[in-house]
Amino acid sequence: MAQVSIVMGSDSDMPVMAKAAEVLDQFGITYEMRIISAHRMPDVFFEYAKTAEERGVKVIIAGAGMAAHLPGMCAALFPMPVIGIPMHTTSLGGRDSLYSIVQMPSGIPVATVAINGGTNAGLLAAKILAVSDPDLLEKLKSYSDGLKESVLKKDARLQESGWKDYQK
Repeated sequence: MAQVSIVMGSDSDMPVMAKAAEVLDQFGITYEMRIISAHRMPDVFFEYAKTAEERGVKVIIAGAGMAAHLPGMCAALFPMPVIGIPMHTTSLGGRDSLYSIVQMPSGIPVATVAINGGTNAGLLAAKILAVSDPDLLEKLKSYSDGLKESVLKKDARLQESGWKDYQK
């Protein structure tokens, strides 16, 4: 049973959504991944969102470009957390997607990450699940420690080599 559902309206969103899946894989979190257009196949979308809870889904990660209805409609139909990923668009650079997701009406919240923020969406889903999973919480703490160590190593290299040699 999938704990997280990753849904996108188009396969062109796959490179961004795959980043969320990679994070979930890293933490051993089960997920499903779907391509469902809320506009082109509303009957399929409604069935997907209305049955997600029955399927064991705890968090939905929904990517959306332009009108960005997918995350909002998921949040309207699914009673648990929805994370929206605004997609970069050619017309407005993703700002249209971002604004559509963050401007949800009162009572229908959608957590939102940066434009093309697949990695952070995966991490946010993991953090939501970690509230009731101590083992997952420990994995997230270890992940954060690894980020800190990575930055410390980079700083040590900079201090040793100086900025001119650091780039080489």
